[in-house]
Amino acid sequence: MRTFLNVLRSEWLKMRKANIWLLVFVSPALAAVSGFLQPMLEDLPQWEWLFTTTAAMHAFLFLPLLTGVFAAFVCRYEHAGGGWKQVLALPVSRTQLYLAKFAIVIALLAVTQLLLLAVVLIIGTIKGFTSAVPWDVFLRSVLGGWVATLPLASLQMFVSVAWASFAAPLAINVIFTIPNMLIVNSSKYGPYYPWAQPVLSMLPQGQADYGAFNVPLETLLFVILGSFLVFFASGLTYFQRKEI
Repeated sequence: MRTFLNVLRSEWLKMRKANIWLLVFVSPALAAVSGFLQPMLEDLPQWEWLFTTTAAMHAFLFLPLLTGVFAAFVCRYEHAGGGWKQVLALPVSRTQLYLAKFAIVIALLAVTQLLLLAVVLIIGTIKGFTSAVPWDVFLRSVLGGWVATLPLASLQMFVSVAWASFAAPLAINVIFTIPNMLIVNSSKYGPYYPWAQPVLSMLPQGQADYGAFNVPLETLLFVILGSFLVFFASGLTYFQRKEI
């Protein structure tokens, strides 16, 4: 356990030196602009409308992209100059190293989600919303969006470990994120598409009545957790057997 914590601390120091963690502010900041500029709709509850407005762009586009950026970056140092051989020469197992890198990725994503929630609360306060904050809706959506990034983060970790190129995993992530607008409209394919799962999990139930948004939450979570286990186990197994 102590060894794992040391590896985790080392990975965090790498991220701090590169200032890549500052990207956690990008999506919430852009979502804040969207929340301020969008006109209010009188037939929708204030807080739910605001959250849907800010979370839509965040979950459709930026959250999947950030998942790929973080996953690619935690492997960047090791791909350069024989870094994998150097780090694995230390008394640390491959499993501990892989888990530490994955933990950094999902921790950054969790911070991003919490910042989005903070943005919604700040904007609602500035706009003078008088209704009670629907904490159950907010927390369920924020947590659901974070859980929905786990399969994608696992898949991106797999790709980032396998490919030495820093740009290649990012390019793949962008290519597969762009079709989100179309795929989420499909109840047949949307729930099984890792890049669409965050938005399906984040938007409050009842805010959309078409396509994959009609899929029961229990079914979506079953698919998310199942695909997470498959992608994570595949990536970890590959890394353990990878010749370095």
